[in-house]
Amino acid sequence: MTTPIRIAVVGHTNAGKTSLLRTLTRRVNFGEVSQRPGTTRHVESVDLDVNGEAAVRFFDTPGLEDAVALREHLAGFDAQATPPERIRQFLQGPEAHGVFEQEAKVLRTMLDIDAAFLVIDVREPVLPKFRDEIELLNSCARPVLPVLNFVRDAASREPAWKELLSAYGLHVQVRFDAAAPFVGAEQDLYNDLATLLRDRRDQLHGVVDALQAEAGQRRQSACARIAALLVDAAAVRRTVPATEFADATRRQALVAALQKAVFDKAQRCTDDLLALYGFRQGDADEAPLPMIEGRWTLDFFSPEAMKDAGLRLGKGAVIGATVGMVADLAVAGISLGAGAALGGAIGGAVSQGWGPLGRKIANKLRDVHELTVEDGVLFALVAWQLKLAQALEQRGHAATQRISAEKPENGDAPTRAAAAAVRAAQPARNHPDWESTGVATRSFWRPSPQREALVAELGHQLQRAFDNSTSNGSGSGSSESA
Repeated sequence: MTTPIRIAVVGHTNAGKTSLLRTLTRRVNFGEVSQRPGTTRHVESVDLDVNGEAAVRFFDTPGLEDAVALREHLAGFDAQATPPERIRQFLQGPEAHGVFEQEAKVLRTMLDIDAAFLVIDVREPVLPKFRDEIELLNSCARPVLPVLNFVRDAASREPAWKELLSAYGLHVQVRFDAAAPFVGAEQDLYNDLATLLRDRRDQLHGVVDALQAEAGQRRQSACARIAALLVDAAAVRRTVPATEFADATRRQALVAALQKAVFDKAQRCTDDLLALYGFRQGDADEAPLPMIEGRWTLDFFSPEAMKDAGLRLGKGAVIGATVGMVADLAVAGISLGAGAALGGAIGGAVSQGWGPLGRKIANKLRDVHELTVEDGVLFALVAWQLKLAQALEQRGHAATQRISAEKPENGDAPTRAAAAAVRAAQPARNHPDWESTGVATRSFWRPSPQREALVAELGHQLQRAFDNSTSNGSGSGSSESA
């Protein structure tokens, strides 16, 4: 059994060390992330598993708080001793358990690892204290790989930091924004580490291969889940006797029930995507993800979301128009709610009798009505979920702003993919038995082979579009030798 590579994650207080580890390991509950300085007070470890075994063991260390004073203190030790020997002498003294306790925890860890990631918040000005921190870490005689964090921030001082690091022999540097990681940044991190740990090169390349396979599987699962939502919503059909539908109160209840059923399906898909990418609903109290709380529950189907979809079905031309909306959401004294575009699109079509669904109902020669979900609504569902998955692909656990699915970097790709998927999902409309029955009774529902084949086909279609949009529209991280 190969022993895991031991990596200390070190740096100044509040540089984003714990956030980096959450992003690398996709463990949103690891450690504590806060804007308060000095949040991490003890050394904590977390493993990155590959094929069921720990391939990398990370050590999250406290922030270096007073490197300047410690450097002055070390100057009084034996001048003939090597830098690591002076560090060990310091660790045996009383100051290592007193005034320099936090620094001692870091240096003690540094002497017992294979390499270190030096996390640098490039928004910070390059002050003399950071030079002392670098010299302290170099004194431990372990390979150090600087990780330039928050490089996408407008306040970044990246060139100044690169110059400082190069002055101390740290020429290989990795740009890794823990709030919004670049595509491929993880692979760059381990590939560059392999240049510093040649005896572990094969093991690190194995980590890179595993991460790439894991990312592909994650994207495949996301697209399959969105495809399942599309088929599920397209199959929804409610048969209502005309006498019931003629009653305004009963009609309002029927429309509301259909709205809620489809909304719940979409919300479950959203929750599944968040979990797939290492995020959870309700994590707002853990500080790194306050943007999730209520974000996708309160306005998931707002009119703005429908307008943002910006694509009318048909030939798939981008025209910037609303999709599936009706002009008046208040019909016969029944308010369908301006805040629920899904309900407006369904309810407006049902109650007014206009649009494809209205014509379908008006032309019925039997004494029943059928309530289904319009194509425009299906389109908005899929486009929004694709944009969410795209946003999560480029989101790290240091991010504190709200998740934004409104303006993807790759432009119209999600909307075009959604339009094509809705057209391909039409066979589901003829199979109301393909609708899943919800969480409570899901164990008693068995999907048909034909349904699963359609879900698989749609999932592959969405993934191809997803892969193309990511490779064409996303930036990549960089590792540099200054």
